[in-house]
Amino acid sequence: MWSQIGDKTSAGGAFAQRPTGKNKDNRGLWKGKQTSEDGERTAAGFSAIHRKEVRAKGKYAVIYRHREQYPVLVMCQFFAVSRSGYYSFVNRMNHPEKDAALAETIRQQQDKCFHTYGYRRMWQWLEINGGIHHNPKTILRVMKKYGLLAEIRRRRKWQQMGQQLHKYQNLLNRNFYAEAPNRKWVTDISYIQTKQGVLYLSMIRDLYDNSIVAYKTATQQTVNLVLDTIHMAMRDEKKKVAAELQLHSDQGFQYTSQAYFKLTKQYGITPSMSRRGNPYDNAMAENFFSILKTECIYRHKPATFLEANEMIDRYIHFYNYERIQSKTGMAPLTLRHSC
Repeated sequence: MWSQIGDKTSAGGAFAQRPTGKNKDNRGLWKGKQTSEDGERTAAGFSAIHRKEVRAKGKYAVIYRHREQYPVLVMCQFFAVSRSGYYSFVNRMNHPEKDAALAETIRQQQDKCFHTYGYRRMWQWLEINGGIHHNPKTILRVMKKYGLLAEIRRRRKWQQMGQQLHKYQNLLNRNFYAEAPNRKWVTDISYIQTKQGVLYLSMIRDLYDNSIVAYKTATQQTVNLVLDTIHMAMRDEKKKVAAELQLHSDQGFQYTSQAYFKLTKQYGITPSMSRRGNPYDNAMAENFFSILKTECIYRHKPATFLEANEMIDRYIHFYNYERIQSKTGMAPLTLRHSC
């Protein structure tokens, strides 16, 4: 403990002046001299043990422990810290972490949605489902503070394969708005890397609500993979498909093939095709693959085809039925069924 140091507020008190010089006595033990009518009294200030305490946040802690013995102002001057900083430290001690409850709610929801929600989508979820009202920037701050941010998306590489037999006009022309379901579909193929090899995923997305209408996987990138995906979509949606359904794709060899031409004609589908070297023409198809890979594939890295298929099945179900969209505040199929 600190030794007797005389009058706390007098000029000769232990906190009256800070030790100076380079001698060893000044490092470990501060000898404060008090000159008075009764003579000189020497007080031992801080031992080496106390000096170790006086670091960073420890300074405020030491001041707090000895606040009844010595004036706070004098101790703050000795430690070269501000009084406002000390009182902020005391305030934090007396009050629980104000963001803890909100962070726990966000953490629970991130666990449910595979840690894929950014702060905007999380803000929407809290507003709609949690009844918790905060500024979106507050949600961002809390998610940063507690390490609850979604992962950053990766860019993907593009390549064109095969020989073109049929080429179609760009009817979609980057107009990604659809007035009703089954008016505008977009389709594409992407690949999923596993330790067992490459798994190819073909999917069709409805621009009305961004739902996945149909999808299929295969270990080879063939025309049949695309044809089977269309068959699945028409089997499930045939009675609901509009008379002028557009199916937009890029210029991959599967979509320029004779088999694709015949199948779209059989179903009464009007093909639309991106311009060469313009991936943004099919941005909504690319957008889904980006979401899938960022929120699922890249984070869990499937080892086998079976594991990848199971992962894709779970995620697409979650995407269609649970994952809320920023623009609508609802999951894709929730929006469709609400109409």
